[in-house]
This record gives sequence, structure tokens and C-alpha cells, in this order.
Amino acid sequence: MLKGKAAIGGTDMVDSMQQDALNLAAKALEIFQVGESRDIARFIKKEFDKTYGPGWQCIVGTDFGSFVTHCYGSFIHFNIGNLAILLFRGSAGPEAEAEAVADHVEAL
Repeated sequence: MLKGKAAIGGTDMVDSMQQDALNLAAKALEIFQVGESRDIARFIKKEFDKTYGPGWQCIVGTDFGSFVTHCYGSFIHFNIGNLAILLFRGSAGPEAEAEAVADHVEAL
């Protein structure tokens, strides 16, 4: 397990979804070694797919760049120690984005 608290670098997720992401990352780090980035990413992605539906992508590592398109309300980037975790649901295009925004507005 990495020492240190999670630091959120950026997100547009609701608080409960953010907490799920942080909790799953902590659980993954109890199961896997820090160097098992692919296993950590797979674990978080599969759990988010089960809970929030398919289409989630997860990138885990100590050094990577990214530039992604995501559905509104489905992006979080955070660090635990020096391990970075990027979790998002990929955007399927303008129609899917509009539907996701409409669903988010209805939920409010």
C-alpha cells in the first residue's frame, strides 16, 4: 500500500462517484503491488463497469501524459503518493454526450 493521501487533480464526477473511485483505488492497492499498474487499472475499470455501466477506461502509472474525450460527469484524475490514476468513461460522440448531459440534469 502506498503511503499518503489521495490528491484529486481534476474531476467532474459527483462526490459519491469520486469516493467510489478513491475507495476502489485503495482496495486495489491492498490486493496488488504498486508496480502492477495494469492489474490495478483492470480492477478499477471492471468495478466501475459493474456499478456504472460499460465503457470505463482506467490508466494507472507513475509517468504518463493524456488527452482524452470523456462523457460529462465521468472524469477523475488523482494521485495516491506518486501513483497517478486516470478514470473516465469514453465519449461515443455528440449524441451520447447530449444524452449524458440530459441524464445528469434530470438527476439534479
